[in-house]
Amino acid sequence: MSGLAGKMQHSLTVAGQTDYPHGFTNDLICSQFMEATGAEIVVRCLAEEGVEFVFGYPGGAVLNIYDEIFKQNKFKHVLVRHEQAAVHAADAYARATGRVGVALVTSGPGATNAVTGIATAYMDSVPIVVVTGQVPTPAIGMDAFQEVDTVGITRPCVKHNFLVKDVKDLAETMKKAFIIAATGRPGPVVVDVPKDITAHTTEFVYPASIEMRSYNPVVKGHSGQLKRAVQMLLEAQRPMIYIGGGVVLGDASKQLVEVASLLGFPVTNTLMGLGGHPATHRQNLGMLGMHGTYEANMAMQHCDVLLAVGARFDDRVIGNPAHFAREQRRIIHIDIDPSSISKRVKVDVPIVGDVKHVLTEMLALLKQAKDKPDAALTAWWTQIELWRSKNCLKYNKQSSIIKPQYVVEKLWEVTKGDAYVTSDVGQHQMWAAQYYKFDQPRRWINSGGLGTMGVGLPYAMGVQLAFPDAQVACITGESSIQMNIQELSTCKQYRIPVKVLTLNNGYMGMVRQWQEFFYGSRYAESYMESLPDFVKLAESYGHVGMKIEKPEDVEAAIKEAFSPALKERMVFMDFITDAAENVFPMVEGGKGLSEMILAEEL
Repeated sequence: MSGLAGKMQHSLTVAGQTDYPHGFTNDLICSQFMEATGAEIVVRCLAEEGVEFVFGYPGGAVLNIYDEIFKQNKFKHVLVRHEQAAVHAADAYARATGRVGVALVTSGPGATNAVTGIATAYMDSVPIVVVTGQVPTPAIGMDAFQEVDTVGITRPCVKHNFLVKDVKDLAETMKKAFIIAATGRPGPVVVDVPKDITAHTTEFVYPASIEMRSYNPVVKGHSGQLKRAVQMLLEAQRPMIYIGGGVVLGDASKQLVEVASLLGFPVTNTLMGLGGHPATHRQNLGMLGMHGTYEANMAMQHCDVLLAVGARFDDRVIGNPAHFAREQRRIIHIDIDPSSISKRVKVDVPIVGDVKHVLTEMLALLKQAKDKPDAALTAWWTQIELWRSKNCLKYNKQSSIIKPQYVVEKLWEVTKGDAYVTSDVGQHQMWAAQYYKFDQPRRWINSGGLGTMGVGLPYAMGVQLAFPDAQVACITGESSIQMNIQELSTCKQYRIPVKVLTLNNGYMGMVRQWQEFFYGSRYAESYMESLPDFVKLAESYGHVGMKIEKPEDVEAAIKEAFSPALKERMVFMDFITDAAENVFPMVEGGKGLSEMILAEEL
């Protein structure tokens, strides 16, 4: 074992993870035991599911489980420094790998600290299982020490949750949790386990499969609707393909690219859909929405047939629904979740099903069709190229101050577009989405729906652990990074060599931008007057710190950070960027897609 994996094994060995004085050993994992405690059952269920990492933080209510984790070597436990980071890291692991992420936290404040991470995963439909400790069953409802109603608190932001009241139900509940999290529209599932349940014993049987009468997601699309959709696409004169995170999460990128190539239609991605269609492909018009490209927004607004795949027409994508409806268009909407269809925008052809399966069927029908896309496509592409010629993402490259866009462009060049990129939330997130050209799915890891500051570093940890040899970059801001900066300690313990690029403009950047545009430049509480010396802070944790203040030093710093000499080191790059730079284009809240503010208009 070499590289990060070898070093991580060493650090885990120090913690005692490879000693097996009790419990099952490396060669003894089976589906049935005569007797097992609830804690053993939890650990064995995780092993049966092939879990690779559990991200967590111990506490009284889960100590029985942690004791069993100590005795096994089927999966690794990663000790974070805050429960929120545990869930974020599990979330990122799931986004990058397509597998279910797992987090383990204690009761009370452990569970409430995890809620932000759970809600983040819920909004972006990410499959995770979060095991929470709970006070002993007789103490529930008695205001016991570190008691909260975890099921009640998390109910609005989970796909499902369970409170296990009998140890006999524990194995089946764990199986259900993994199935529910990963199938249909994915999402987080919470399993709340009282401490006495982890001590009780029962015969352990882990079911190979399980059926739930009330849970049966639709996979195949309706054949009649598919035929209608194909005919509509072939009749289009100003078509558009609009893809969201469902294409990425549904592993449907290959099928989407084939459909788009066969039809020759323009494609736009949501923030969550980046990488679902290659950004460098001529047919790709870039991201759409509030900070989308001029050509993507204009084509979306003026198309006559729209194929929406795994997207939900949210407010940051189409702006004002009334304005969007001014232009007549026919809409085909493919989604695994029927509740997402016609939720904000009425559609003409709804197709409920797994996007990969539906696109495969659609592709077969298109290949069989005698008709081909209308010749009017040539005129449509001519119009699109006129919109594209505006070059809405241009910025001043001659500035003597570092432009944040330049940093992202150089990161793309140095990594050859092959990095996994995580971000926090704000201006830097939008610049990352606009200027890093994602050609592959599952390479862009960010909080889209909830917009959670503080996700970037724990996201990068989860991705790097999943792919030890990959280039992993965290693009963040000086405000966001401080939300979970304690995870520099986790990076040190497990030698996680992520590269952090802080676009430091001294402000809560997006807050400042809105205050400039809409609040008369009254910068209420958006100025960060007490920033730490990030270089010294990173070095105090044993990492490499760099401060970059001149544009001419940007490329060299990034190259050094990703050089073989620093491959196994965590590097924190503090780029001092233009404090006055704004994100363009921008659609003001309540405005329509075509009502963009462009940099050249100010």
